[in-house]
Amino acid sequence: MSVWKGSLGLSLTAALLLLSSCTQTQEVRAASAKPESERKAAPDFKLKDADGQTVSLSDYRGKVVLLNFWATWCGPCALEIPWFEEFEQQYKSHGFEVLGVSMDDDGWSAVKPYIAAHKMNYRILLGNDSVAQLYGGLDALPTTFILDREGRIAFTPHVGLVNKDDYLSEIQELLGLKRTNASLFRVRPPLAALFPRPAE
Repeated sequence: MSVWKGSLGLSLTAALLLLSSCTQTQEVRAASAKPESERKAAPDFKLKDADGQTVSLSDYRGKVVLLNFWATWCGPCALEIPWFEEFEQQYKSHGFEVLGVSMDDDGWSAVKPYIAAHKMNYRILLGNDSVAQLYGGLDALPTTFILDREGRIAFTPHVGLVNKDDYLSEIQELLGLKRTNASLFRVRPPLAALFPRPAE
């Protein structure tokens, strides 16, 4: 057996174990919401939106809220934005809202063109250091909280890029809807792409 074939066999085994463990982790991550007695109220704040209106988080009481802290320079944030636009469109009529809080140092001069270019269909607010401290310092972006209708943090916060289906299952649970996946299957590269044959 050639060295390449031997290493390919080990690599394939490792890849299959990795894919299997990822699937198991995703199933565990999409767990049920915290018991209501264990949910903490999300810290309230007042921030300006792109129209200059003052918005309080408490204004959204009675709705399920996806509260996303992001920035225009954040690559993973850009990947999530189309998901959030989709959620806003699909579940708004069920009492759901996406609320984005930009942490850009350059303020609206950076954020407004970004909103227009990405045709963001949910409300964007401009954050500050005080709000960041209220939410644990926000050491990484994106950081996202899913809030129940009483304004409480219902799940462990998402830090960094996570699976779209994790968000979807949490939103659907709080809205009392049947859980569905974002897709029938998770898109993974074929094994041939993971392990290309070496050049002869």
